[in-house]
Amino acid sequence: MTLRLGDIAPDFEQESSEGRIRFHEWLGDSWGVLFSHPADFTPVCTTELGFTAKLKDEFAKRSVKAIALSVDPVFTAKLKDEFAKRSVKAIALSVDPVDSHIKWIDDINTTQNTQVNFPILADADRKVSDLYDLIHPNASDTLTVRSLFVIDPNKKVRLTITYPASTGRNFHEILRVIDSLQLTDNYKVATPANWVDGDDVVIVPSIKDEAEIKERFPKGYKAVTPYLRLTPQPNR
Repeated sequence: MTLRLGDIAPDFEQESSEGRIRFHEWLGDSWGVLFSHPADFTPVCTTELGFTAKLKDEFAKRSVKAIALSVDPVFTAKLKDEFAKRSVKAIALSVDPVDSHIKWIDDINTTQNTQVNFPILADADRKVSDLYDLIHPNASDTLTVRSLFVIDPNKKVRLTITYPASTGRNFHEILRVIDSLQLTDNYKVATPANWVDGDDVVIVPSIKDEAEIKERFPKGYKAVTPYLRLTPQPNR
């Protein structure tokens, strides 16, 4: 099944490195980052999961949880603080079994100088992989593609990204998108190209009344064109 932005993320129950997980229940009211890996004990995945663990605080600030699906995770462990800032939960997924995950986590912790602090799903029966369309039809059915989903507290898919197997993910970009989503969910703004938290934002074109603009954006704005109006980030 192909998931599109705005779709409800499929619920599931699956074993993980931290015990059996019911996905929607585990997410609760948090944002979630679900990401898949081709296999345990692979070099790129090891760096990704390690970094994600180090972003814990950043995820917490944003109410985000991360979960990996292995078929695999190192960089992710380093993101623990960053995820924590955002109240984000991370979870990883791989088709490898739990005992393989446990052994691999020891490698990740040792080589990446971190502690993996999120669950890795053991999707040996491909239940979750099939739900999230993570097996490429022209590739091995035991290797998940390198995909990532950002899921909001309403369990809706807000971002999907698929990377080639040879390219590690840029988790700073994932944090940037989460910052943008959480900002634009609460204010009538959009974020321009290369925006990062703290930069000016764009007033959405649907707001045309000058009195409403002054009420919503007391810091003022700069009209580059009638449709491109920049204003300081309203929650700063």
